[in-house]
Amino acid sequence: MNLTKNTRRLAAALAVPVLLFTAAACGSDSGGGSSDSKVKVEGKFGDKPDISAPKDAKAGDKVATKTLIEGKGDTVEKGAFVRLDYVGQAMKADKPLVSSWMSPTGGAEKGPRRQAVAQTGQPGRELPTKVLDEVVGKKAGSRIEVEGTAKALVGEELNPQAGVTPEDGLVWVIDIVGTQKVDPKSEAKGEQAKPDSGMPEVKAPSQKAAEITIPKDEKAPTDLKQQLLIKGSGPEIKAGDGLIAQYTGVKWEDGKKFDSSWDHGGAIAFQIGTGSVVQGWDKGLVGKHVGDRVELVIPPKLGYEGQAQSGLDKNTLVFVVDIVGKV
Repeated sequence: MNLTKNTRRLAAALAVPVLLFTAAACGSDSGGGSSDSKVKVEGKFGDKPDISAPKDAKAGDKVATKTLIEGKGDTVEKGAFVRLDYVGQAMKADKPLVSSWMSPTGGAEKGPRRQAVAQTGQPGRELPTKVLDEVVGKKAGSRIEVEGTAKALVGEELNPQAGVTPEDGLVWVIDIVGTQKVDPKSEAKGEQAKPDSGMPEVKAPSQKAAEITIPKDEKAPTDLKQQLLIKGSGPEIKAGDGLIAQYTGVKWEDGKKFDSSWDHGGAIAFQIGTGSVVQGWDKGLVGKHVGDRVELVIPPKLGYEGQAQSGLDKNTLVFVVDIVGKV
């Protein structure tokens, strides 16, 4: 699977910059490896770890993982959704290559940290697939250390601009903040409300992309519009949560569908309220509840304005989102 195409699936709209790899590698030969690198990791779960290694540190050519702190939460299953804090660092470097404890510009984050939200067994965005695979079987609340050469951990997808060679040793420290197993075919259930005045009509056949009809002779709104179509009874979605959702998106201008989770195997997950997705999603979905079906009409200024590569930078976007879980 190509990471660029994956991140352009619009629920994961603003791809987190990935320095180490250019696309998500598929498959894994991890497990069973050992390391004598003598890497030292200090710090409590939830705090930014301090990683140090001797000058002669050398990683093995297989993935090696050890649990530094044993959690007491649910065990991560294959196919489950996870929310993670992480640091990726070259063994011989004194600062991280990537870290959820820092903002994309290198300064301290304000509010909830931008963490990794992913589905195990699937290509990730923030972590290489082989690193992500190592959380399976571990418990929420655990801190694990993953070591190996860049070739072992990232493989052919290593980004040459990262300044890391295939033989360089890498170490990742991962805090498993939470995990949730959700059926990827889940959808909101209940009687759907009729559209408010000026809002597109929505028909949502079970297990299929929603059918969205733009009202005739109605100008696209210049501000965010939203409507709760089905009211759920699950927990509230808060900023920083990993939101698990089904979605369908169409362009207001011609009513044509540009994307749907139903076309890609079902529910996806992403972090909400941290700038990881377009502003219209952050503004419209924080405060909603698991089980809700929400319609959002997002003007360009809260969508892809200024992102010509999206192909949607001048479009008003209409989304129907089923919130089926959170992590």
